[in-house]
Amino acid sequence: MPLKAPLNWGLLPPSFLLPSSTRSLIPLIPLSSHLPKPSHTTIRTIKSTNTPRPDRFAHHPKKPALNSTSTAALARKAHSTPLRTGLLAVKRGMTAVFDPESGKRTPCTVLQLDRNQVIAHKTREKNGYYAVQVGAGERMAWNVSKPMLGHFAAAAVSPKRWVVEFKVRGEEGLKVGVGEGLGAAWFTPGQWVDVRGVSRGMGFAGGMKRHGFSGQPASHGQSLMHRGMGSAGGSQGSGSRVLPGKRMAGNMGNERVTVKNLKVLQVDEANGIVVVTGCVPGPKNQIIRVQDAIGKPWPKGPMSTREIVPPSIAPAVAEAVATAA
Repeated sequence: MPLKAPLNWGLLPPSFLLPSSTRSLIPLIPLSSHLPKPSHTTIRTIKSTNTPRPDRFAHHPKKPALNSTSTAALARKAHSTPLRTGLLAVKRGMTAVFDPESGKRTPCTVLQLDRNQVIAHKTREKNGYYAVQVGAGERMAWNVSKPMLGHFAAAAVSPKRWVVEFKVRGEEGLKVGVGEGLGAAWFTPGQWVDVRGVSRGMGFAGGMKRHGFSGQPASHGQSLMHRGMGSAGGSQGSGSRVLPGKRMAGNMGNERVTVKNLKVLQVDEANGIVVVTGCVPGPKNQIIRVQDAIGKPWPKGPMSTREIVPPSIAPAVAEAVATAA
């Protein structure tokens, strides 16, 4: 057993606690050298029976290294970060595509790319992450702030209406140079994409329309509460309050929505048209972010503008590849 610290027994109390008649006798008392010196002040308290939990941030040689660094955070997100940048498109409307062989009708949305150009690169060393800043559209110079005019001038691009960042996994996603333009050929027919946009705002809506509540009974005796929400919270059992996150009536729509795993049906490089299956959030002329789907295998698409094959020579290239094979 380890040695215990000596107790403070046998020691004289402090002089200010002694009466005045005894203070004069303190110098006459012989002090023996074997008396222990006071080591600590004993504090009476309640000893807890629960052992303290180990600090998860304390380093121990038997434990693995901590993963709370920014580098480890990027590594954890690598599996869900696309390899290359996405593009900005404008929603033009919905239509349908018919399969000539089976006659199957597939609803689809037409997206048009509007002068997408790379404005800047974000690097791990300078910004803490890898991303490609893409601008689309056009805006008059007098309607752009001076800092943004300088930002566009440094990239040698015209003022853009929309500026968006697309995160990429690493440096291989920065192969598209600053100032280069990207068109519809950036996507290939048959690949999967994720689209993001702001949904159509529908104003203030009740609980039945906004959240699909069933409402109150429509029988006799129900007084003007047919479409009412009902109870908003319990009494003593839930603290006599409305719990956070309670679904109530409020503003419906006008929020960012992501639609995953839409298949690219057609690509028209000359007109900048990309046709995807299904519906896309937002009204017509809404700006949409289009990027490679996270939940599907990464497409074998181009990583730079030099790898994009122009549509005019695409059949010849395909024939040459088939001949070589």
